[in-house]
Amino acid sequence: MITEPFGTPSPTAFQALSPDDPREVGGYRLCARLGAGGMGRVYLAYTPGGRPVALKVVRPELAEDLEFRSRFAQEVASARRIHGLYTAQVVDSGTDAVTPWLATTYVPGPSLHQVIHRHGPLPERTVLLLLAGIAEALQVIHLAGVVHRDLKPGNVLVAADGPRVIDFGIARAADAHPLTATGLRIGSPGFMAPEQALGLPATPATDVFALGALICWVGSGTSPFGDGPGATALYRAVHEEPDLTGLPAGLHDLVRSCLAKAPGHRPGTAQLIEWVRDHPATGGELRFAEGWLPQQVSTTVLGHTDLPTTPSVPDADLTPTARVLLPEPTRLMEPAPGRRAARRRRPVRTPLLVTAALLVGAGGTFVLLDLDEPAAPDSAAQAAAPSPTPSPSLSPSTSAQPGYVAVHSDLELTSPDSSFEFDLSAGKVAPQDASTWYLGRHAGEFYLPDSSVAYVAPADRLTLDECVKGIETRPVSTVPFGSGFCLRSPAGTDIALVRAVSPAASDDSPVRIIVTTYRRTA
Repeated sequence: MITEPFGTPSPTAFQALSPDDPREVGGYRLCARLGAGGMGRVYLAYTPGGRPVALKVVRPELAEDLEFRSRFAQEVASARRIHGLYTAQVVDSGTDAVTPWLATTYVPGPSLHQVIHRHGPLPERTVLLLLAGIAEALQVIHLAGVVHRDLKPGNVLVAADGPRVIDFGIARAADAHPLTATGLRIGSPGFMAPEQALGLPATPATDVFALGALICWVGSGTSPFGDGPGATALYRAVHEEPDLTGLPAGLHDLVRSCLAKAPGHRPGTAQLIEWVRDHPATGGELRFAEGWLPQQVSTTVLGHTDLPTTPSVPDADLTPTARVLLPEPTRLMEPAPGRRAARRRRPVRTPLLVTAALLVGAGGTFVLLDLDEPAAPDSAAQAAAPSPTPSPSLSPSTSAQPGYVAVHSDLELTSPDSSFEFDLSAGKVAPQDASTWYLGRHAGEFYLPDSSVAYVAPADRLTLDECVKGIETRPVSTVPFGSGFCLRSPAGTDIALVRAVSPAASDDSPVRIIVTTYRRTA
């Protein structure tokens, strides 16, 4: 829970700054953390004159790549030309800073992902109004020569006066990072158009497809191409018709037209707005008047308007970490040999072969750009592989030491593929970028959040006491499969003891772990 001096906003809206978070970036005073994702962390900050902004700081490993920095600067320049009523305006940036950053107007509202996750599918009229607002936002974005490329529920914020589309065009900057040269794809499975899945250029019609998938998810609570692994969702987007079960019948034709396989068969944004205006549920009038949102959603939105105030900490009391403007970029995970080299593609024979190579082979992994993703059911993720009872030798020791209390004991979790991470705080499996303290996997090793550290314990010595000492004296940032290890949370209050029971043969194979977590009480 957020405590003073951060006021009493909803704990899902504002998170207290950790000791590793900067306190000032580019002259903006950071107040709280709003989220974290594949491209960086997002903070609530204030201008010198006291206006709130949302400030995103790029991840250190991206900041080190010159091609990414150049593309990021270009996309920020393009984004600053966009002045739509349903977009979050870019107000400032530091593209030449040691760690690049971007500031936009603060939107007092949760993301669509958070709304649906908490309250379930929205009424038909609310969905139609959201569609019209988002379509108008895309219209402005496209007129500026920008394609969003990653429209999804986590990139649409819900304010009292309508939606706001965020992170437009920034996905293109991540295409320059070496990770995408090894078969990885930028985007969010379930909302990516067939042309994105096949590696073809993105156009405004690509965003219309994503809008159709988003509207289906908001109106029914499920993706039109299923909630399974990303590779499966993309295969279905290319080859199968959408499943509109649960979506109000009055939205079927509209959504199905947006999800046409061929970009040229999809409607334009102006046509979508007219369709919504003519829909019986809107009565020919598009207005975000009082009552356009269900009451419980309005209450959630209201919680985002009660902003925390900037912590008042005398300079003499600041730790060295808190004083710095930005941390020096450090590499969280060193790439494996050859990981930065672009792989040559084999000759294309048929669309099916392209999809199979992309989705089933080494390219079925995605870099997600934001915190919020449609949550796959925990039971489905954990049921990807059988869960045999582990032998006692595989389980980490759960004997606590003074000052710690066990939170989860010998918890078995299974990640179906590398698009899922282990959410250590909640003790569950979740899609990438859905948690702040997580354990991810790639290329035969585990990786951690930026501000978390791990310790690889010697054989038969995976104990809390050993871990508390080892994390301080021999910290590491990556762990190979097959090792018993422990890691500390970014806030420094929790420690997890982890044993990999069934290491993956590839990134598309399940990984099962046994985890025990402790929380410091003194």
